[in-house]
Amino acid sequence: MAEHILQVKDIKVRYSSIPVIHGLSLTVDPGETVCVVGANGAGKSTFLKAIMGAVRVFDGEILFQSREIQDLNTEEVVRIGITYVPEERMLFTALSVEENLLLGAYTLNDKDRIRENLQFVYGLFPILRDRRNQAALTLSGGEQQMVAIGRGLMSNPRLFMMDEPSLGLAPRLVDEVLDTVRRLKQEGINILLVEQNVREALEIADRGYVLQTGRIVQEGSGEELLKSDTVRQAFLGI
Repeated sequence: MAEHILQVKDIKVRYSSIPVIHGLSLTVDPGETVCVVGANGAGKSTFLKAIMGAVRVFDGEILFQSREIQDLNTEEVVRIGITYVPEERMLFTALSVEENLLLGAYTLNDKDRIRENLQFVYGLFPILRDRRNQAALTLSGGEQQMVAIGRGLMSNPRLFMMDEPSLGLAPRLVDEVLDTVRRLKQEGINILLVEQNVREALEIADRGYVLQTGRIVQEGSGEELLKSDTVRQAFLGI
């Protein structure tokens, strides 16, 4: 069996002295899209930030391609192949679309590869090619999310993590963003997705985990979780 791309083993995270993540374990295997769902405050964003080295793990291990990474800083995590698109997007709004995208390639030294990656992003989001010289500030929320996703793809990630990519978007744009996740999956990119649109996310995902108050309370295939009474009652209103 192929090794896990990502293996999180019983990690614990706290803010000040308050525990936030309580012994969380999770895996992402080659070619998989894995989704984490949970209510606001469940610890989903904190979990992704722990993988990125943005918050400290005080117990447990995080292994990326069998290498321990829980003690690396964020830049080191990016350099080994993990990219994170935060829910806040964090664009440089005064810079152009293309300048924002190129910032995502700062770990690459190969100009040809950077050019290829840029064309790949423009292929995913043709509207960004049309707007490449516009300031990010002038874009709609959906277009800004496309820039954030595109910037993340510029570094050739081996694991692509997205935190609530559809948050705050109009329904039509939610469909566009989640369709992008499907296309990335078809490209063979390993994806770890935190998403509030539970039904749509689990329909895309190979596997999913349900997070409640910092603990995994259920896991299974996307199809299994969609049929689960717990998920149907807690998130789908059924």
